[in-house]
Amino acid sequence: MRWQGGRRGGNIEDRRGMSAAGVGGIGLGGVVLALIGYFVFGIDPSTTMSVVNGAGGQQAQQQDGVRGTTQDQGGQFVDVIEQSTTDVWTQIFAAEGQRYRRPAAIVIYDQATGTGCGMGQSAMGPFYCPADQKVYLDLAFWQELESRFGAKGEAARAYVIAHEIGHHVQNLTGATRQVERGSRGVDSSAVRLELQADCYAGVWVAHAPAASGGQVSLDPADIEDGIRAAAAVGDDAIQKQAQGRVMPDAFTHGTSEQRMRWFRIGVEKGDPAACDTFRAGRL
Repeated sequence: MRWQGGRRGGNIEDRRGMSAAGVGGIGLGGVVLALIGYFVFGIDPSTTMSVVNGAGGQQAQQQDGVRGTTQDQGGQFVDVIEQSTTDVWTQIFAAEGQRYRRPAAIVIYDQATGTGCGMGQSAMGPFYCPADQKVYLDLAFWQELESRFGAKGEAARAYVIAHEIGHHVQNLTGATRQVERGSRGVDSSAVRLELQADCYAGVWVAHAPAASGGQVSLDPADIEDGIRAAAAVGDDAIQKQAQGRVMPDAFTHGTSEQRMRWFRIGVEKGDPAACDTFRAGRL
C-alpha cells in the first residue's frame, strides 16, 4: 500500500522503553481491561487477569510518553495512518455539520502500560480506551498478526488501526453506549458494535486517497489483505484455533464472513450510514 509520502500528524505518544506504573490492588481497571482482552481477540478474561497480576497485580497509573512523531518506520506508519483517518473523518463529520475530534493519542508501548481503563497488556492486542480516548498498540502485535492469524502486509496493519479508530468514532457518536453489559452471542450488541467498526475501517479505505491527495491509498490487492485480516480475527476462526470448536453463544465480534462482509460494505459504499449494524436485519 502507499503511505510513505503521507502526512504525519504527530499524534503519537511513544512509551516504548518505559516500565508500567501502578499502585494498590487490581481494581476495576484490571477488570475492564480483562473484558477488553476478551472483546478484542477472544482472550479468556481469567487469562488477562493473570497477566495483570503477573505485571504486579496493580491498578494502572497514567503515564506520559514522548509526544509527536517518531524516527522509526514502525512508528511513522502508525502516525501516517492515524493522520489519514483524521483527515477522512474530519471531512465526513463536516459534511454533516459536525466537528470531529481525533483521539487524544495513539499510544505505542512495550508489553504493559497504564491506561484510563486500567493496566494495558500487549496480550490483549490493540484496543481503544473510551475513558481517555486513546488507542493502545504494542508494535510486536504485527508479528502475531502474521504468525498467529496469517494476516500479512501493511494493509492488514492499517485495517487494525482503522478499526480501533472506528471505535473512537463510535464513542463520539454515542454508538458505544448501545452495547449492553455482558453482551455476547451471534446477534448481540457487542457483535454489532464490532462489525460497525469493521465497516468504518472500510469507509476510511474508500476515502483515504482523496483525503490525502493520493499519498495514502490501498489498491485492490491491499484491500484483499485487509479483508483477510478481518477474516482472521472472526470469532469462529479464533475459537476454533484456540479451543478446537466454535461456540456462537460466546461471540463478541462476529464471524469471519461477517467481518469480511461489513469491511467490504464500508469500502464499496464509502458511507457511514451504510454501517448501521444496530438496525441491520442481517449481520
